[in-house]
Amino acid sequence: MNQIDVYEHGRLLIDEKVFTRKHWNAFVKLNTVHDGAYFEVLHNGLKFKQFVGVIQVDGLLVHIHPKADKDENEGRWKGVLLQMLKACGKVKAQTAGNAQLKKQRINLLEVYFEYFLNEMEGLIHAGLVKKYRKETRNVKALKGKLEFAGNIRRNLVHKERFYTTHQVYDSNHELHQVLRHALDIVGQFTRGTRLNDNCRRVQMAFPEVDSINPTGHMLSSIKLNRKTAPYERALELAKFIILNYSPDINRGPQKMIALLFNMNELWEEYVLKMLKNYSLDHPEMGLKVSGQESKLFYGSSRTIRPDIVLRKGEGGDEEVFVIDTKWKRPINRNASIEDLRQMYTYGRFWNARKLMLIYPGDHASSDFNFYHNLELDGRRHECKSAFVSIFDTAGMLDSNLGSHILEHLNT
Repeated sequence: MNQIDVYEHGRLLIDEKVFTRKHWNAFVKLNTVHDGAYFEVLHNGLKFKQFVGVIQVDGLLVHIHPKADKDENEGRWKGVLLQMLKACGKVKAQTAGNAQLKKQRINLLEVYFEYFLNEMEGLIHAGLVKKYRKETRNVKALKGKLEFAGNIRRNLVHKERFYTTHQVYDSNHELHQVLRHALDIVGQFTRGTRLNDNCRRVQMAFPEVDSINPTGHMLSSIKLNRKTAPYERALELAKFIILNYSPDINRGPQKMIALLFNMNELWEEYVLKMLKNYSLDHPEMGLKVSGQESKLFYGSSRTIRPDIVLRKGEGGDEEVFVIDTKWKRPINRNASIEDLRQMYTYGRFWNARKLMLIYPGDHASSDFNFYHNLELDGRRHECKSAFVSIFDTAGMLDSNLGSHILEHLNT
């Protein structure tokens, strides 16, 4: 299979490398289905946005890597996405181990497919859950409710049969139907790969269930209980695979799947995870870290929600800090006036003295500067911009990122 490496906010032109007009048409359809979120469509190519990941279509695999700097050394960015997904718990360690992380061209699709297949094997080995459901069909012994009209229509000659609605206790229920649908999608994209045998083995071991075309509403309506709790990760992966399969595009001869992640959201989640890890490793600091706290802002339903809130101390001695993450390179390394206004609002609503904007980049920070609000509310709020490198000296993700962020906050 042909493979192309590109970077976020980069361009891919038709007839560049092995990218053809046919591939361009498929990418444009994908972008249209998702309201133009993924790329900016050019007349002779594409300009990528902040979404990174992998897209496979018609014998072509396009890797879209994150890249937050203008450094010419693009190679070090090729493993970043998988490392960040692993750190945020979106990929299991054994699925994306250190040996695999060193392979710069590792197929993210295969990583997720393997993770899903491993979860499915675990469920099958532990025993699949059965549920009661209603079924209407011909049976040879009367059970359940006899459907008189249907029985007369179907069994006028065969008096020994009964057309009834009755309860059945088996594996053919909605949860398994969704998993089977995802399994069939994986089967389409693993033919000829190292996962082909594994996928076929899981398909053979999985019970026959009704075929469905699940909608987003149906997927979101599935609820797990105590018995089905072990299905949580497999169901989450199945939803991810199904929702990224784009059935509207796949009605033609081309088969297309895209696993894409918004780097703004992933950066926020990663920074939050690193700060939580630091607080757990250093309980003596007395830090409480929370993400996505919301407060009512306007009217009866409009809320505001900073990325990260840090609390230190107890009671009257408690200090509150607000951090907002930005996956971008600000012009002249200065925060925009819109971002500063946003941070001031957070400061007032959370009664936080210190506020900080976190950007990816070489370690550096500005000084804290005061907002001129003392006469308005009698409370000082100050804000700064800080840049933190996601790499350590070995070129891997820096496990001490949480410590570096707190150093910026305390200086």
